[in-house]
Amino acid sequence: MTISAEPIIYGLIFISILVLVNGIYLVAFGKSISLNNRVNRRLEMLEKGNNREEVLEQLRKEMTQHLQSQKIPLYSLLATKAQKANIAFTPAQLMILMGVLSGVAFFALTFGTTAAAPVRVAVAIAMGVGSVYVWINSKAKKRMSMLEEQLPDAVELMVRSLRVGHPFSSAVAIVAKEVPDPLGSEMGVISDEAAYGRDMGDTLKAMAERIDMQDLRFLAVAVAIQQQAGGNLAEILDGLAKVIRARFKLFRRVKAITAEAKWSGMFLSGFPIVALVMINVIQPNYYDDVRETSAFIPAALVVAGFLVANVIVMRRLVNIKV
Repeated sequence: MTISAEPIIYGLIFISILVLVNGIYLVAFGKSISLNNRVNRRLEMLEKGNNREEVLEQLRKEMTQHLQSQKIPLYSLLATKAQKANIAFTPAQLMILMGVLSGVAFFALTFGTTAAAPVRVAVAIAMGVGSVYVWINSKAKKRMSMLEEQLPDAVELMVRSLRVGHPFSSAVAIVAKEVPDPLGSEMGVISDEAAYGRDMGDTLKAMAERIDMQDLRFLAVAVAIQQQAGGNLAEILDGLAKVIRARFKLFRRVKAITAEAKWSGMFLSGFPIVALVMINVIQPNYYDDVRETSAFIPAALVVAGFLVANVIVMRRLVNIKV
């Protein structure tokens, strides 16, 4: 029995490329870009002596640059997720990064495998583009999850500020100082834009649409209605905070109930691929007897189609909206 190490080498190279992407990002923008930082990025930039207008302009550029580049071919697939992840790299820098990572992957495949040149080129491009996509997708999921978790606390902090007599703009500024990223910098941009004359309701609405988050839309609508019709904003936001917490609690409960089904779906979707890889590792010549037959390619395409259909159906079965 001959064991081939090439599939394992492919996996190690892909993981190395993922680590390299994150390392380049942290080196380019420093620790302040990390969502685990206790002090939000806006405050850290201000503490370094940057002008308030320059910080606002930089953060606004980072927050809107990806949606403005949706018309770029192929990049449109990444634009929405890069926007939600608030990736500081520009679209041009991300595409250059994909090219560099593809080159690194090709170099590693050349010295680590015996695959033919066309195969190495194809796999290297897939690794370069795929690693950036996986990295951006994970960043977007983490950031959106943190925003959902931070928002009720931020709204309650606004309520306490309003009840002691602060205006709403000051309440937002307090949130921008006290709350870490990602919500801290987002609220800081809102506070700065309002200080320079933009309507607070319009600013909140623009942020909600850019992030595409329903709870933020509720906040924007509540502030807009209060501005037009009047009323006790503290009581409105207090009720909103309770609604957001209840939705978040329900979402977590649904996630816990469907966790077993999701893992079952992931197992059923991933097992055939793992089995195929293990067969090629343990017995590389397993398919030699049938590979040259006329039915091999059509049968392989049919199996691939069933695998794709299985993944889509499993995802839809467990994707419950709250």
